[in-house]
Amino acid sequence: MLPEKFSLTGRLAVVTGAARGIGLAIAKVFVEAGARVVVADLDEAAGRQAAEALGPRALYRPLDVRSSAQAEALAEEFPETEILVNNAGIVRNTPALETPDEEWREIFEVNVHGVFWCSRAFGRYMVERRRGTVINIASMSGIIVNKPQPQAAYNASKAAVIQLTRSLAAEWAPFGVRVNAIAPGYIATELTQRGLSIPEWREAWLALTPLNRLGTPEEVAAVALFLASEAASYVTGAIYLVDGGYTVW
Repeated sequence: MLPEKFSLTGRLAVVTGAARGIGLAIAKVFVEAGARVVVADLDEAAGRQAAEALGPRALYRPLDVRSSAQAEALAEEFPETEILVNNAGIVRNTPALETPDEEWREIFEVNVHGVFWCSRAFGRYMVERRRGTVINIASMSGIIVNKPQPQAAYNASKAAVIQLTRSLAAEWAPFGVRVNAIAPGYIATELTQRGLSIPEWREAWLALTPLNRLGTPEEVAAVALFLASEAASYVTGAIYLVDGGYTVW
């Protein structure tokens, strides 16, 4: 009975930014749980390689989440999608007074606009079917201010994702569509490699994390599996911190 609650057999999932890191780990655990998965990523070579490695239940589709037209086209191709994971994201560590307009816009175009474009495109079909779940990959940076690195634009973008998650959850709950977010802390991915290469940053990150280590993409993926499954059928509008205790201080 319990394993069946976590089964995704027969369900179709779309995971953005799934060529590597957290997105790839989520795609992998979804496939292991029985789902068919669309690996949606801007990096075609890495995306195709990821889909091939995941096996016959995975396929690659190119997607630039900054384009609402591409999001709509993907949803139109896969209207039966029951699980959408908005994972694609970028980070820049630039002090606020030195942040160029272009950098601010780029971060919001990917981290916020991309989440909304994809949610709106797939949400239409989910609302119509009265079934579906959206999982947004936010960040603990949307809740607290990280230190010592400066990243005002990134923090603001992830705070927007958290509020968007709650707003969509409230709007779509009457139609049986659940919307939740995962807010990871410091996870060992390519996105954190630059910070880890700076001794002062690495030391601060670990010292401020009660578990005193980085998380793994697989640990985030486990929470995504729960939220995608029937085990979380009464969960919507929730923000799940996966941060090793960083935000308890």
